[in-house]
This record gives sequence, structure tokens and C-alpha cells, in this order.
Amino acid sequence: MTADQPDTTLEPPAACPAHAKRFPLHGPEFAADPAGAYAKLREHGPLAPVELSPGVPATLVTSYEAALGVLRDPTRFRKDPRGWQATVPADCPVLPLMMYRPNCRHADGTAHSRLRLAVTDSLAQVDLYALRGYVQRGADTLIGRFAGRGAADLVADYARVLPLLAFNELFGCPPDVGDRLVLGMSGIFDTVNAKQSNEIMREAVLELVHLKRREPGHDVTSWLAAHPVKLTDEEMMHQILTLLGAGTEPTQNLIANGLRLLLSDERFAGDLSGGNLQVEDAIDEVLWTEPPLANFAVTYPAQDVDFAGVRLPKDQPVVISLAAANTDPALANEHREGNRAHLAWSAGPHTCPAQGQARLIASTAIEKVLDALPEMELAIPAGMLKWRPGPFHRALTALPVNFPPATLVGGISVATWRHKPSPSAADTIPGFGLAAVLSARQPEREPRTGFGRWRDAVRRWFGRL
Repeated sequence: MTADQPDTTLEPPAACPAHAKRFPLHGPEFAADPAGAYAKLREHGPLAPVELSPGVPATLVTSYEAALGVLRDPTRFRKDPRGWQATVPADCPVLPLMMYRPNCRHADGTAHSRLRLAVTDSLAQVDLYALRGYVQRGADTLIGRFAGRGAADLVADYARVLPLLAFNELFGCPPDVGDRLVLGMSGIFDTVNAKQSNEIMREAVLELVHLKRREPGHDVTSWLAAHPVKLTDEEMMHQILTLLGAGTEPTQNLIANGLRLLLSDERFAGDLSGGNLQVEDAIDEVLWTEPPLANFAVTYPAQDVDFAGVRLPKDQPVVISLAAANTDPALANEHREGNRAHLAWSAGPHTCPAQGQARLIASTAIEKVLDALPEMELAIPAGMLKWRPGPFHRALTALPVNFPPATLVGGISVATWRHKPSPSAADTIPGFGLAAVLSARQPEREPRTGFGRWRDAVRRWFGRL
């Protein structure tokens, strides 16, 4: 109930999360229209009563100002979930994502400082130029597999796989371990078979830790193992799980959501001379309006606390709606390009430590596929795209696209003939293990709606203008 109003009425005040009807953040209805849900939740004020999964209550922060107030106050709003965890059943669907782990995300005070230092120091050793190269090579490999078909699902065929390829390189992760990590992470975010998914991830990362203890290399896992704070195997495993959780599933969603925006919003179509925003500005737009982690940055009051007119019980989840806070009507919504004051990376002492790497992966991935397939279009209207249910993420189930069939030559697409090419035209692209056919160019065709900048660059490269 509100802090300054006694409980003398027959009906509890609407802003009282202990009594108000809770809005479910799970299920297809919320996934289909989160903006509408946030608008309804704002009727409760800056904090609203929600349900993360059936029978799991929480308070959702929908105001930008209130979100900063929570995130910047680690004394009253702690990250350790163990008090809440003791109150939920072992088979709770959201428990694997929210349960306590000895990582920097769930630590407070000096414990957080120690773990965070190991993470930030290790990430600081990442060569961003090399990281861009990992992404570019992985993108060329993936695009080469579907470019000749003239159609693809950019979620399954591209966005879901590419961050894994990059992070496998960053962490020195063998492919079989990486496959299990993606399987486990997807299950946890979808809250489907979450307990089994958690075990899959745990076993895979522990295997990686033991490998790097024996055979260190030039990678984040080895740097964590060698850090002066002397992480245990258990601590190492959980720091890696945290980084992979922040770097794979959310980065996949950032790539897919960015491509959806670029393929469906007329502000990004046509020639650059018409004043279009560029890829970096499109990413900023996505981070403001549809951040890949829509509701997260969970905190737990250290004591019963009165905040923004609401009494918040000790140890009960206070979830920051990064999406609702970013689109708070109290904020000026124009001129988002270049404005990075959004909360997509959280704020305060627990701000995402890998945001630079994640953004680089996403922007490089988007640029590569647009460069390679400049006449790409959505295969269905944007309004018909489906979103994965779940309280935490904003994730497409699929992103189907069509484009003129092409083959890649050094990462650049060449339009292919509709008939079978002659055997003498066959060649292999070095370094990718994919057969590419270099055939005569098609006659000029009328451009379809889309990306004049990338289309024109490719045509100039091949002398088609």
C-alpha cells in the first residue's frame, strides 16, 4: 500500500503491489504487444504489480527516473536473490535465470568489486580489431550458406549463430561446448525446460574452465584464470556464464531487432543523401525502443522500503523494465540517433561490462549482411512477425527475408544466373570451405525498396553503373 495512506479503505490502493491484480509478463499476449502492456502498467504509477511466471510476483519499474533511483542505490536495492530464492519452488520456471550464482551480477559491496575487477580487466584485453575480424569471417561463412537460395530466416540462419561464433573465439571455446551453451541459454530465457537448460550450461562451462586451466591461451577464459584475484573454478564458471548470457542471447536479439527495423522502417530506406540514419543510429533506436533484454536488472530490497509511493517488501523482486523506462512519456523521444542515455545496458555499479563488445558484434553483423545482400526484403509484412514469449527478452521467433540469389566473392555478393553455371566457373572461397560460383552478371534490374547505400556500393564495385 502507499507509504502515506493507512489501510482504512475496502479496496486497496491501485499502487499497492501486495494487493493489486498482477499483470502477467509471460505468454504470447504480452509478447505480441508489450508497448500496450507498459501503457496499462503506467496507470499504477512508476511501479506496477506483475507476474514473472504463474505464481511468481514481482514489482516492475516503468519510469526512467525511478529506474535510475533503484539502479543507483545498491544499499537499499541489492542484487543477491537468496532471500527470495528460499520462497520459491525448485521447479520455478524463472529460477535458473534469477537464482543466486557467485558472479558479479549477484554480488554486492566488496564481493562485487572483486569479481567485477576480474571481468573488466579480462575484457579490456580483448582486441576489438580481432573481434571485428571474427564477426566478419563468421558472417561471410553464414551468408555464403544461404545467399544462393534467395531466401533465409535471419534469426535461425544468421543472428542466432553469429554471436556464438564470435564468443567461441573470444573464450577459446571448442565448437561442441559452444553448441551446448547456446542450447542452454535459449532454454533459460524462454523459461522452457529451464532446469535442464541450466544443467547443460553448467556442465559445458565447467568443461571449458578445466580445459583452460590445463591449456591456457590468448582468450578471456584464460585471462580470468590468471587474474590476480585468484578465482576458483566455481567462480570462473559463473563469471563466464554471466558474460555468455549477456553476450549471446541479447546480442542475437539486438542483431535481429536491428535488421527488422532496417528492413521495415522507411527512415532507413533509400539513398544516404536523403538523410537516412546509419546502422549505428539504427542500433541506438533499437536499444531505446526494443532493447533485447526488455525487463531485467532485477534487485531485491534489503528491508521493507517505501519507494515512489509504494511499500516494497524485503527480498521480493523489483524488476527494471528497461523498455518501459526508455519509452517513458516523461522523456523527450525525438532525436534518439546518437543519444545513448538509454538503460538498455542497465546503469549504476552493475552496468553491463561487455556492452562495447556486444555492440561491435551487432553493428558488424548487420553491416555485413546488408553489404552482401543489398536488395534484401522482408518476406512477410513486419506486423506479421512473431515474438518469443518470455518475461525478460524481446526476441523474434523468425525473420524471413527474400533477395536475388547471389554468391559471395570475398564477402561481396555477385548476382547469379538462373540457369546452371558452367563447370569452368566453379571456384572455392579460401578460408571458408564453401563452394562459390563466379558467373556472368545479370542485366540491370529495377531496384526494390531497401538499402540504396549498400546496393550502390556493390554495383560500383562491379562496374554495374
